[in-house]
Amino acid sequence: MERKSYFIEDNIIETLKVIQGKSPILLVGLTGGIASGKSVVAHMLEEMGAYAVDFDILARRVVEPERPAWKKIVDYFGNDILQNNGGIDRKRLSEIIFGNSEKRKKLEGFTYPLIAGEFIRQVDEIASNDPDAIIQAVVPLLVEAGMQALFHKIVVVYIPREKQIKRLMERDGISKKHAINILNSQMRIDEKIGWADFVVNNENSIEETKKQVHDLWDKLRDLQKAIVLKKQTS
Repeated sequence: MERKSYFIEDNIIETLKVIQGKSPILLVGLTGGIASGKSVVAHMLEEMGAYAVDFDILARRVVEPERPAWKKIVDYFGNDILQNNGGIDRKRLSEIIFGNSEKRKKLEGFTYPLIAGEFIRQVDEIASNDPDAIIQAVVPLLVEAGMQALFHKIVVVYIPREKQIKRLMERDGISKKHAINILNSQMRIDEKIGWADFVVNNENSIEETKKQVHDLWDKLRDLQKAIVLKKQTS
């Protein structure tokens, strides 16, 4: 899938390399399909000691009223996308860009560079306070946005498509047809697995997911220790 990646522009990779040159952090990209359970897995990893940078939170932060991205979005999409308090109506905005690649790319151009900058700032802050940190970036559209090069390893949280549809219907209170339309607008989760270094299968019990995450955490710790060793002997 050819997509312009605003996260690779402006020397983002070079900036990360500078940070990694000072601190042997391990950067992990955590992704998956909608309603696959990314937040559940991310929380488990946090409990085990990983830091988390949630791109959904960053995306909300950069479009707060009167911030640069907010102004660009309102100028382009109009005041109809605003709530009474001046905040952006994310549901209304998503309806506008749904299926409209030109408007979606415009929105990405307004927000992605600022999200990338905030991501770098948080990584640098974590690395300064904990040089041996394992940092997971929770990014729903990691593959679609072409961000793979930013991370040492990619983790995909997986559930079969039928269960994904069912969970999305239950979570958002929507019809099966609406859920299928949403999934059809995104990269299929089976395709995302092709980019994964590790896969967490989240289709069964929470206990089974937790066991997989424990095994994953052990592997990530080994990888981070290898980075430390390499840095010490280089």
